[in-house]
Amino acid sequence: MSKPERTSTHFSMNESLLFEEGSPGRCAFDLPQLDVPRKEMSELMDPELLRSEIPGMPELSEVDVIRHFTRLSSWNYHIDLGLYPLGSCTMKYNPKINERMARLEGFALAHPYLPGEMIQGALEVQKTLENCLAQISGMDAVTLQPAAGAHGELTGILMVRAYHQSRGNPRKKILIPDSAHGTNPASAAIAGYVVESVPSNNRGTIDSGELRKLVNDDVAAIMITNPNTLGIFESEIAGIAEFVHAHGALVYMDGANLNAMMGITRPGDFGIDVLHINLHKTFTTPHGGGGPGSGPVAVKKVLEPFLPYPVIQSNANGSYSFNYDRPHSIGKVKAYNGQFGMHVRALCYILANGAEGLKEVSEVAVLNANYIRSKLKDAYALAYDSPSLHEVVFSDRLQARKDVHVWDIAKRLMDYGFHPPTVSFPLIVPGAIMIEPTETESKQELDAFIEAMLA
Repeated sequence: MSKPERTSTHFSMNESLLFEEGSPGRCAFDLPQLDVPRKEMSELMDPELLRSEIPGMPELSEVDVIRHFTRLSSWNYHIDLGLYPLGSCTMKYNPKINERMARLEGFALAHPYLPGEMIQGALEVQKTLENCLAQISGMDAVTLQPAAGAHGELTGILMVRAYHQSRGNPRKKILIPDSAHGTNPASAAIAGYVVESVPSNNRGTIDSGELRKLVNDDVAAIMITNPNTLGIFESEIAGIAEFVHAHGALVYMDGANLNAMMGITRPGDFGIDVLHINLHKTFTTPHGGGGPGSGPVAVKKVLEPFLPYPVIQSNANGSYSFNYDRPHSIGKVKAYNGQFGMHVRALCYILANGAEGLKEVSEVAVLNANYIRSKLKDAYALAYDSPSLHEVVFSDRLQARKDVHVWDIAKRLMDYGFHPPTVSFPLIVPGAIMIEPTETESKQELDAFIEAMLA
């Protein structure tokens, strides 16, 4: 039979269906000789129930089938293969030295229930990471327990509730911008709060006028992502924090986009009381197909008493130990003390880069996103004209005029060998195309992606 046409323009991701590969007479195995009398199926069943043939059923050898599925398995996409431009995900390269360090015998084989005196090295890693994250974020204390970003959100909001409860009133509401990640309202609801949405203005940032109408004595906190999920910095954040604080409420920051601001500005310096940090985004620990993530939570002193126990304390003799004597703590939020292997990887990344290196990481991440913006802005409509930081959001408005939509664009990108960007999010942008290249990518890789987007 003739070879079918190529299924895509990609140089290697082309594979026919098994139904197209079959050839008469091929088989994978032969049955042994019968040791019982042979019977035709027509003798055992009503002939009207039997097929004389199965239309389209391919005849294949074993090697045909094995090679088909082996070739398909090579299509699995990952960050070591190419650009992974998922917006709001920060899919950056995971340095292999991090993996080597996490696999050191003393770390990889340490049982979490070993006595403290036998895991001093592990405790020092965690305490050092806490200090680094506090310094990077401008906060005062950190817990490493939360297992992922959404888990960190819930932990932070539970601390907000505990704080207000200690003052006699847990309050009722959490305010959340309409551009937020969906986990924000979910975390607030699980913590027992009613969620009220804060609209965005025509610049893609929080409408501070509308926010002021919503803030009252029932509001426990506002959850803000900064830069927000449109890749835009909330320029009024300091004023918003001051106004919210004046009404006795707290400011929670979703730290998912921290990769845009390391060494440039710190959440703790513009009024944030509590934030979670995604180690699997900003600090290169693997996303790992759904886990293990890691979502440490950093707080200002006002919330420090409510951190999950135990906390790691430094002793006068230079040793480290767990402190469970935390009467105001919200309790444990995870077994052991978090995803230790991720802590090793993140600390390795932080120490390898240093302060100046982390700042350069953010600068290059912003540069790469703006390079893509500048090259595609004439072909794709920008969701907002405000300056972009680490990611840029387009819409399919121009393409939709010709009945081409985000899902068509995403699938066509796969034909060119690229993982698609995030599409249809944020929800406030119809036909959203959300691109975050991170600092990982070279200009050549970005140019290839841009060329595919314009093809």
